[in-house]
Amino acid sequence: MSGGTSLVALYVPGSRPDRFDKAAATGAEVILDLEDAVAADHKAQAREYVAAWVAHASVPLQVRVNRPGSADLAADLAALPIDVPVRVPKVETAADLAGLGGRPLHVLVETALGVENLFAIASAVGVRSIGLGEADLVAELGLAGEEALAWVRSRTVIAARAADLPAPMMAAYPAIADLDGLAASCRVGRGLGMRGRTAVHPSQVPVIRTVFGRSDTEAAWARSVLTALEHDGVATLPDGSMVDAAMARRARAILET
Repeated sequence: MSGGTSLVALYVPGSRPDRFDKAAATGAEVILDLEDAVAADHKAQAREYVAAWVAHASVPLQVRVNRPGSADLAADLAALPIDVPVRVPKVETAADLAGLGGRPLHVLVETALGVENLFAIASAVGVRSIGLGEADLVAELGLAGEEALAWVRSRTVIAARAADLPAPMMAAYPAIADLDGLAASCRVGRGLGMRGRTAVHPSQVPVIRTVFGRSDTEAAWARSVLTALEHDGVATLPDGSMVDAAMARRARAILET
C-alpha cells in the first residue's frame, strides 16, 4: 500500500467509488482525493467510501487528506489506518506536519512560504516525498507558462535530493484534452530532474508513462556505462565519451526506472 514509487499517480475523487477500481486498472498509483475534488457536504460520505476501499486494496495508493489545521483533516485521519500513505496539501512549514508522525507522508507545497521552507518540510519525520501544488502557487505568484515554473520546480528537485528523498513528481496537467501539451510539459519536467507526474484523467496515464519511462537507447547507454566502469573509476565508451562515478549513479537510476 506504500505510495511514491510509480511514474504515474492518478487522482480520483473520494466521492466517486465507481471510479476506484477503474483507476487501479490503469496501473497507475491511485490517489483518492478527500480535499479539493470533494464538496464540503460530501466529505463525510467520501471518507466512508475511501476507508472501505483502502481496507481491501492491494495496489499502490495514497489518500489526499484535507489541509493541516482543519477539522476535516482530523476526521480524515481518524477514518484511515495508520499505515495508509497520506498526501498532505498546502503545507507551509514542518510544524504543519506535527501530530502526523507514524504515517507515510507525501507533502504538497502550494504557497510561497512553503517554497521558502522546502528543505525543512522535506526533512520532517515521516515525509516520503514532496511535490508542488502548482495551481495555487501560480495563482498566488501571478505566474504564466512553463518557463515561469522552471525555477521553483528545480528548487523542489534540489530540496528533495538534499533531504534524501526521491525526485518529485510533477503536478497534474489540467488541460485534459491536450495530450501533446502534456507530453511537452512532461519533457520539460524530466529535463529538470523530476520523476513522473500525477494525472487527473486515465487518458493522461500512458502519455506520462511514455515520457518518463526508460527508453531502449537510455537502457543501452546505462548498461554500457556500468560495464565500462566495472573495474575502473574512469572509462571511455566506444563513442569516445568519458564516464566516471557520477555517470554510474545516473546509469543505475535509469535502470531502476
